[in-house]
Amino acid sequence: MKKTLTILGFLAVFPASAALADDDCFVPMADWQPRDAVARLAEENGWSVRRIKIDDGCYEIKGYDSDGRQIEVTIHPATLQVIEFEYEDDDDDRPRRDRDGDDND
Repeated sequence: MKKTLTILGFLAVFPASAALADDDCFVPMADWQPRDAVARLAEENGWSVRRIKIDDGCYEIKGYDSDGRQIEVTIHPATLQVIEFEYEDDDDDRPRRDRDGDDND
């Protein structure tokens, strides 16, 4: 009986914790900031934008930081708050490129 209650308790808590880890943005399109505002945000942060797209209901910027490192930034569409900031792996076989497109090898 004690084992069953423990398992049921775990199952009751697990879905709630999984929902908190969700990176999706659930914002009505009417509340979104325009794409130009996202581009301005990138410029203000010194990022060179290669692409702005929508992924899981969030804006996603792919480009380069001011040091020429590839970045992927997830932006909340209503507040323009940075949700996630990732540096792309330098471990792959492709040459890394500077912001001006030259090889960095």
